Amino acid sequence: MIREKVVDGFNNAPHRSLYHALGLTDEEQKRPLIGIVSSYNEIVPGHINLDKIAEAVKLGVAMAGGTPIMFPAIAVCDGIAMGHVGMKYSLVTRDLIADSTEAMVMAHGFDGLVMIPNCDKNVPGLLMAAARLNIPTIFVSGGPMLAGRVGGKKTSLSSMFEAVGAYSAGKITDEKLLEFEKKTCPSCGSCSGMYTANSMNCLTEVLGMGLSGNGTIPAPYSSRIELAKRAGMQIMELVKNDIKPRDIMTEAAIKNAITADMALGCSTNSMLHLPAIANECDVNFSLNMVNEISEHTPNICHLAPAGPTYMEDLNEAGGVYAVLKELASKNLIDTDVMTVTGKTLKENLEGVSKTDNTVIRDIDNPFTQTGGIAALFGNLAEDGCVVKRAAVAPEMLVHEGPARVFNSEEDAIKEIYAGGIKPGDVVVIRYEGPAGGPGMREMLSPTSAIAGAGLDKEVALITDGRFSGATRGAAIGHVSPEAAKGGLIAYVHEGDIISINIPEYKIELKVSDEEIERRKKTESPLERTDITGYLKRYSKMVSSADKGAIINYK
Repeated sequence: MIREKVVDGFNNAPHRSLYHALGLTDEEQKRPLIGIVSSYNEIVPGHINLDKIAEAVKLGVAMAGGTPIMFPAIAVCDGIAMGHVGMKYSLVTRDLIADSTEAMVMAHGFDGLVMIPNCDKNVPGLLMAAARLNIPTIFVSGGPMLAGRVGGKKTSLSSMFEAVGAYSAGKITDEKLLEFEKKTCPSCGSCSGMYTANSMNCLTEVLGMGLSGNGTIPAPYSSRIELAKRAGMQIMELVKNDIKPRDIMTEAAIKNAITADMALGCSTNSMLHLPAIANECDVNFSLNMVNEISEHTPNICHLAPAGPTYMEDLNEAGGVYAVLKELASKNLIDTDVMTVTGKTLKENLEGVSKTDNTVIRDIDNPFTQTGGIAALFGNLAEDGCVVKRAAVAPEMLVHEGPARVFNSEEDAIKEIYAGGIKPGDVVVIRYEGPAGGPGMREMLSPTSAIAGAGLDKEVALITDGRFSGATRGAAIGHVSPEAAKGGLIAYVHEGDIISINIPEYKIELKVSDEEIERRKKTESPLERTDITGYLKRYSKMVSSADKGAIINYK
């Protein structure tokens, strides 16, 4: 027990004295100390209920004979941070969360951990910390938001952003915009579609780090509280049997996560987070591996924004385990991997079935024969870029058009709202990458403006930044190398022809090699001089997007 090094023996009497200052009895100090890492705060809708989740976890730990001790992790709401300088501070919190959790755990000697995240960067940040610390750990999230309803149709946050685009284009009234505003987000929880937060919570189940239902049970449901209690009890079993995160998050488990990602149609942000988690687990990850897995993995779910179903529907249809059961039926995943249940995935899937063939299609009747995400390569992205293929209209899978070039998200949005983007255009937004942004802002506002204006089946968008899971359309992000590091995207000119072929995984700037070399000799990437504080440090240390935007400590 790690606790013994902190609590037992005469030399640790000062430590015990401080535990008494916390109100811990002698009996509590003799039990395994379980750190409850709670991301609760009062600004993020997905986290406003985490105090109740934490209390349920603590009760479960105590019932099973442990001593729960809670400490916090920070969280940023991507929706609230969207479209302004705040978005620069979203992705960068992933590493703050991992680093601060490592510091708290190493300083205080916990025997096990229960991680309670919910939104975009908390889940991967805490998964990174779990792998790095490698002590028994289990995850329980706050759960997804219920879908809203406007005009008799289910809605989610992407509907809200697209309503702004429609309003800007004169397609809806003030009254209708207000109706969307009041009804789109009807409960606490992570936004109700297959966006980044829900993608990562679902993948936590696939990685074996969360119990069944962790990714899909809606936040307001009482069964979410029951799940939290079970997680609190189960951490004690993990401590007893010394089952650690790296025993669970193996190379096979990472590949399972990529496979499930393809089947579910997860957010492209998973292609930033899975490489970062794999890096902490000492598992190799490449975008080429993503395409290899995608080639033989059918996409069997079309949740919002790709389709009309939501997380609550996936939960009712059988949840993540029902999707895994479909994949296992064709031997597409490794079911011999260990999980936090103390059993293999194969054992966990016994008796699992789906209840709705429209939400989770049969593996032999998929939406597409290939996965929901694709990595594209070519001279414009030598190290790769990613697109949520499941959310692209069929007519945009192959596209060629003139570049409309912008050096910031704000400049692009102004032109879109002004009606300056025309059918066939390829919007290029650069200097928004991990180092160049810095912080790799999500481009939900411009993609939603394009969709709201009815141009999502006629206009593509390419960026070295990234996209919200709420984005739909031919939105291609994570272009690597990024503009700030001298990638070819820095040398694209207005009107250059860009060719996109998603089925063939290709993206090309149709400019001669001679002209490209001339531009590189006569032009230079822009340099930011206005970066201060944490962002300045981050920009100097962060890797490219294809490596997961990880911090390079070497």
